[in-house]
Amino acid sequence: MQSAWLYELLRGEAEDVVVTMPAKRAGSKDDARDAAALAESLRTGTNLRRVYKGVGPYSELRAAVRSYGMLRSDVVRTKNRLKGLFRSRGLLPPGEEAFEEGTHAPWVARLPREHRRSAEVLLAELQTLEKLWSEAEERLHKAAEQYRIVKLLATAPAIGPIRAAQIVATVVTPQRFRTKGQFWAYCGLGVLTRSSADWVKDGDGRWLRARTQQPLGLNRNRCGTLKEVFKGASHLVATRMKSHPLHGDYQRLLERGLKPNLAKVTIARRIAAAVLAMWKNEEAYDSKKHEAHTTSQA
Repeated sequence: MQSAWLYELLRGEAEDVVVTMPAKRAGSKDDARDAAALAESLRTGTNLRRVYKGVGPYSELRAAVRSYGMLRSDVVRTKNRLKGLFRSRGLLPPGEEAFEEGTHAPWVARLPREHRRSAEVLLAELQTLEKLWSEAEERLHKAAEQYRIVKLLATAPAIGPIRAAQIVATVVTPQRFRTKGQFWAYCGLGVLTRSSADWVKDGDGRWLRARTQQPLGLNRNRCGTLKEVFKGASHLVATRMKSHPLHGDYQRLLERGLKPNLAKVTIARRIAAAVLAMWKNEEAYDSKKHEAHTTSQA
């Protein structure tokens, strides 16, 4: 958080302001030595991992997205605490009955007396947070209405105005990513692989480069917000949007033997690639292009 603030303060005072994440290294460490190493990396342009901190014209949108996300997390956390309180007494209220003011009273009455007050306090907290969350969502919609690109990205499958606003506020400009592979890695959708041996012997005893690689999973150095956005969109396509071409792709992946969680990651990568292309070309989503792409792959 402080790096963003310092970047905004200093960007007008220097020709180039760099925010970086230093690589881990062994050996002696101190502030002077670290500063000298970073200055040398900046001078030579080697081993310097730049962290993008520009906000462009989206400062209000970024603030609205951040407050919306914090309040949503607080609502979920409070609901989980209330559920945990009921479960600790062997009670499992169905659906949302534990959270609604008009229907929670019978369930609270079944709690031991020393736990009823705790449930009432949590319910009061939840009602306050939900009101604030609603206000934050309204602020987010008003901030997003100012930008045409948010409306364009909202036409992508299962993205909608809120997810589109989160994408725009986080990425700021699509020119940061030259290829979709770079964007996948930033979103936490890049697949990491490893090999146990890079070279193997053939039948004649000659060393050949191994062709088999084992996947390790998705990259962990990522933007959590975008990973949540695209995986949430993929889940929505897989479970609810049964008439969409992407849902047909998801079903074909399952028929080929791919596990549901891996199939959803594949759909998430396709949605992310489509969003990046839409943003660069400034065009709305066209399902016909996707159908043509699917047919050519088949």
